[in-house]
Amino acid sequence: MPNNSNKIIGVILSGGLSRRMNNQDKGFIQLAHKPLFEHVLERLSPQCDSIIISSNKESQQLSSYDLPIIKDSLEGFLGPLAGLLACMQWVRKHQPGVQWIASVPVDTPFIPQNLVSTLYQSMLENTADIACATSNGRTHPVIALWPIRLLDDLEAALSKENIRKIDLWTSRYKVSLPDFSDSLLDPFYNINCHEDLVHAEALLRKPNENTA
Repeated sequence: MPNNSNKIIGVILSGGLSRRMNNQDKGFIQLAHKPLFEHVLERLSPQCDSIIISSNKESQQLSSYDLPIIKDSLEGFLGPLAGLLACMQWVRKHQPGVQWIASVPVDTPFIPQNLVSTLYQSMLENTADIACATSNGRTHPVIALWPIRLLDDLEAALSKENIRKIDLWTSRYKVSLPDFSDSLLDPFYNINCHEDLVHAEALLRKPNENTA
């Protein structure tokens, strides 16, 4: 983890409904008697200086965690880039000394406990602008470390260039791609349907296969 002069704020992207699970709020689908949101929060919190939530929903459940809930600043539900922009804007206003945010989606309950430090170290070693996680030959665009200094560029990309896809925007920067494939379980396994949930429950019953 970087020193106090270079803090990192964790962002949990919690905006989606599971269309394949009766339009439930993904963050509050139960995995092993605990909401997915809590699984992610418990893994991400020790890695960051504080946590904020990206969500456009009014939710008593989210509010109960007493964490800042950041709604998109641009209209139209423009996807995760808009959520990242709003979180960067919030950080610049409320914690101006912070230079980085680390984002993870709410449906990835097995994120590595060294995720943020590995992203940060990879970015430094490669003198990159952004660090994005990879595993098993796949890039995970929303699981990444973002510099606040790109806020104005991101706002212009969204509002003036109509860019919506993360990889289209990041292609103009140097991106480091640390690989997390050494784990027996894909640490970025995400839950989209009932079958995914059943598989995740089975993985939790096998501690040796869970990410540490």
